[in-house]
Amino acid sequence: MTPSDRRILLVVHARRDDTVHAAERILTAVRAAGATPVVSAEDRPELAERLSLEGVGTLGVDVDVADVELAIVLGGDGTILRAAETVRGGTAPILGINMGHVGFLAEIERDDMDDAVRRVIARDYTVEERLALAVRVLDADDSVIFETWALNEATVEKASRERMLEVVMEVDGRPLSSFGCDGVVVASPTGSTAYNFSAGGPVIWPTVEAIAVVPLSAHALFARPLVVSPDATVAVEVLERTSGSGILWCDGRRSHELPPGARVVVRRSSRPVRLARLHPAAFTDRLVRKFRLPVTGWRGATGGAV
Repeated sequence: MTPSDRRILLVVHARRDDTVHAAERILTAVRAAGATPVVSAEDRPELAERLSLEGVGTLGVDVDVADVELAIVLGGDGTILRAAETVRGGTAPILGINMGHVGFLAEIERDDMDDAVRRVIARDYTVEERLALAVRVLDADDSVIFETWALNEATVEKASRERMLEVVMEVDGRPLSSFGCDGVVVASPTGSTAYNFSAGGPVIWPTVEAIAVVPLSAHALFARPLVVSPDATVAVEVLERTSGSGILWCDGRRSHELPPGARVVVRRSSRPVRLARLHPAAFTDRLVRKFRLPVTGWRGATGGAV
């Protein structure tokens, strides 16, 4: 493959000055390496108002997603989730450069951006595959009416603030419990530090393949967070007796209304999300850094440690 055959996608939060300036530097570096920079049709209009996009391809117009080698993402976790959606039809890994605050999915901070681009051009990175979720919605007649996926979580929520959602949970084809609640979060290990974390669910190390199930404000004795097998099938049914409708949200980006009788089925997707990694690092260190956890007083590993 010649350099000109290489296509690097840039996904940008284009409403911030610092991000647009960073995008300009990356576009220049990719062009200088002889590769073709690409932007999404969604990002192009806003970027074109502020940058020269001469020689920059447009995803889905003159560049197919299957031809993208890698996606560089400038922004926070929301932008990375959008990038995951953008490249879902291909195999390109995602490299996140944190321009936001917590930026838990990002690999590096903005200060390391130039080195990151150099390593992308040199293909000096590894690829980590993250478990994703396949999500189906069935109506009361068990007909599939909506299908999507999630990297972080699929959440069944009440549609009206003042009304409670009546649901029954099922794991691997067996009913577990029914209760009134604000909703139920079904999260991947990647999503365990997102909505699941805020809802009091467990933090799952990325190397642990599992699915977390967390009821939200449930009126039930047995409504604790659950960790199930990565091969389990989790279903949440909106009971016919519920006084209001629900809504399904996946990664906070894709949604579908859930009338009484609807059934949401979540299982492991056959297609993981691929993240590019430049610096192998312990997940513990990432937790400490991103959440600014106190570790003062730690003596460190000793020779007698196991």
